[in-house]
Amino acid sequence: MRASSRSPGSTVRWPSPTVRPRSRCVISSRDGWPESAVSSSTRISSATRPRASRKAARAASSRSGRCPTDTSDESLLPVPLFRRGKREIVEQFDVIVVGAGPAGSAAALTLARRGFSTLLVERGRSPGAKGMFGGRIYAWPFAELLPEWAKDCPIERRVVRENLAFLTDDASLGISFDAPKMAQGRGASFTALRAKFDAWFAKKAQDAGAVLVTGIRVDDLWREDGRVRGVFVAPNDRVVSDLVVIAEGATSTLVRKAGLKADLEPREVSVGVKETVELPAETIQERFGLSETEGAAYVFAGSASLGLRGGGFLYTNRASVSLGLVVSSEDLSRKKVEIQEIQTKFRMHPAVQRLIRGGKVVEYSAHLVPELGAGMMPRLSGDGVLVVGDAAGFLINNGYTFRGVDLAIASGVAAGEAAEAARAAGGMTAANLKAYERFLHRRNVLTDLERFRRAPLYLKKDRLFNVYPRMLMEIAERMYTVDGSGKERLFDVVLDEAASAGVPKLKMLLDLLQGARSM
Repeated sequence: MRASSRSPGSTVRWPSPTVRPRSRCVISSRDGWPESAVSSSTRISSATRPRASRKAARAASSRSGRCPTDTSDESLLPVPLFRRGKREIVEQFDVIVVGAGPAGSAAALTLARRGFSTLLVERGRSPGAKGMFGGRIYAWPFAELLPEWAKDCPIERRVVRENLAFLTDDASLGISFDAPKMAQGRGASFTALRAKFDAWFAKKAQDAGAVLVTGIRVDDLWREDGRVRGVFVAPNDRVVSDLVVIAEGATSTLVRKAGLKADLEPREVSVGVKETVELPAETIQERFGLSETEGAAYVFAGSASLGLRGGGFLYTNRASVSLGLVVSSEDLSRKKVEIQEIQTKFRMHPAVQRLIRGGKVVEYSAHLVPELGAGMMPRLSGDGVLVVGDAAGFLINNGYTFRGVDLAIASGVAAGEAAEAARAAGGMTAANLKAYERFLHRRNVLTDLERFRRAPLYLKKDRLFNVYPRMLMEIAERMYTVDGSGKERLFDVVLDEAASAGVPKLKMLLDLLQGARSM
């Protein structure tokens, strides 16, 4: 395999992964394993490796403060991570984690701490380079995993204000909840930029002993005797392991290749888009009424998605705003509407423009979002394989909060705990790895997903996104209009607008009750 982005003289090398090096360096290649670091040779035992040279490399690295991947003095690093040769097996780890997003890094960190030799593989040039999320993270999983997380975590702002806004074409009706204590304790949440956060989290996994490899695409799972025993990183190269943790995200191909799930259907996913709008920190603080560290979160319904099933969001960062939409892929296809068109109209809405005017869009990203939660989960485990994060469908949208990253982190920790339990029980068999579900319940991942199982089905009602927002706006307009023509009672206004909406009162009542039960 040839790494097209590297010259022959810039081969990246690494000491034997069997010793699980605890430095924070990264083995990196844009398109594949570095050419002279790839081995198709026989599995190299520690006895055949030149120990003196490896010690010299480490000592020199320690003295100089350089990362061992610094190849300016190749003589110090004679042992590549993967040697060249003619055989297929390139190296062996206890566990391979595919994907260095929040779920993958949490799994790698937990596994490394429990004594597993762990390889964390990321297809992007760096952790977070290929990832996209709205921008908000609920911090509760860090309470046990990284108690001192706030000291160096790249937090943009701590969320202290929640906003829910209903939009029509030219008007908005909002509800705001302001509580500074929400920025403290186990229930705190914060905004973050994915590239910074993922890099920070992956480094924590490396500090624990995991080996991170970036710029590598995993093509397939390797099976032996009917069970997963590693991954293919090229048609003829494979890395062997006792366990593979799939953390690829919502569009994971490995989950389907593992036989844990059929192909995705349009009804199972939404399309998420996000723009990063650059604004001075002082402007954000003045416009949103925030201090230097405080942040605000907005959820938009109604015309935000042009009446399609979905909604908008806005999160304040330190010197930018994350503005985006999540819209049903089924509706986009049925209505033949482009998501970029909806995003542009949403950005230009008067209620949104008041918040971002003068800003500059500096980044645009899009990805698929799991839509059905517990209703679309694959089998979560098999012989030699576990599924975590978005790849497992771990996302909760109950209309007023969007949760994904916290569930991903918690599932990664649960995967590490399940691997330890399986090892103690005799090996990474499907029967032993079923313990994963027990650990997911213990961390309330499956508990919350099952509790809100009805929410995705409830949110498929079209009238929630067009009829009811318009009705609310008409009621608000009549409530606050005083023109001398005689004021109506609020009760009469509500009944009149309900009749004008064309939805039977009994159906409205049922929608209200179902919403309360589902959300």
